[in-house]
Amino acid sequence: MSNMKHNIREEIISILRRDGHSTVAILTRQLNEMGIECTRQKVERVLRNLIRDNVIEVYYINANHRRHYRLR
Repeated sequence: MSNMKHNIREEIISILRRDGHSTVAILTRQLNEMGIECTRQKVERVLRNLIRDNVIEVYYINANHRRHYRLR
């Protein structure tokens, strides 16, 4: 795993630990504001890997069909 992917992974876990839950758009914006250059696609790839590794889970709020992510 490259250092950049590891950094994005750790920062996403940190954000979810702090905020409780988040969406891809919010995570991407927060990472970019922290100076970590990433795209929505890169964040989604890391999130899929975190789901596969059973670190986070996905759920839906209301009926807006937006995926929200939180730590297990």
